[in-house]
Amino acid sequence: MGGTKISITLCVLGSGSKGNAIYLRSGQTSLLIDAGLSMQQLGRRLAEIGVRLSEIDAILLTHEHRDHLAGIKVLHKHYPLPLYLNQATRQAAGDLLPEQSRWEIFNNGERFRVGDLTVEAFSISHDTVDPVGYVIHNGTHKVAIATDLGYVTNLVREKLKAADLLVLESNHDLEMLKNCPYPWPLKQRVWGRQGHLSNAESASLLRELCHPKLQHVVLAHLSETNNQESLVRNVVQRVLTDCASHEVVYSIASQDRIGQRIHLV
Repeated sequence: MGGTKISITLCVLGSGSKGNAIYLRSGQTSLLIDAGLSMQQLGRRLAEIGVRLSEIDAILLTHEHRDHLAGIKVLHKHYPLPLYLNQATRQAAGDLLPEQSRWEIFNNGERFRVGDLTVEAFSISHDTVDPVGYVIHNGTHKVAIATDLGYVTNLVREKLKAADLLVLESNHDLEMLKNCPYPWPLKQRVWGRQGHLSNAESASLLRELCHPKLQHVVLAHLSETNNQESLVRNVVQRVLTDCASHEVVYSIASQDRIGQRIHLV
């Protein structure tokens, strides 16, 4: 007889250059991955899925950019939650983080427990000191989250394998980026090895990651200037039609509204 299956719920509360946060719950444990939205926005968007800020048990941070942690200082005054991050990110974030906090410092590559969940942070390439993605297990399901990465390393490929639910960056269309009004150094930053994944790069990785247990893919961190949902849909539909042996549901995260509430059982 198999063990008891445990459900997991995920909702992207906001994704983009103006603020990022993901809600995840399994068993008795509720997490935020990043808190780049204001406390007011976090509370409002959580309420849309029937969740209160007071129910959150911890926050996992990916890196020190403001759009991933801008809401933490105010949030911490009202809800002094433990913050999980590596030492380099803590030091680099400086004044963006509260002075007094329940620091939970991890080393990349080591597994640690957060309530009912097993978490592993893995190194990614982005223009910050020590950015990470996350793999989260609840004993039944594997969730893998990788946004804000400039290129796909072998480590990233390995960590994202066999996920039931995948949150993956699909930041820009390369032709739109080439022709946009950004100054040349910013264009180079975005498409560089420490920038962001293009739609084509994200699709190529997704093709590698298709497997029989994959249930849902969330495409995240779309550029408001250099991408369109229609372009992402065209690429993702083509990949999933070609490589998946079963129906894989996908959704596209937004900056201005919550994403689909995903529930795996």
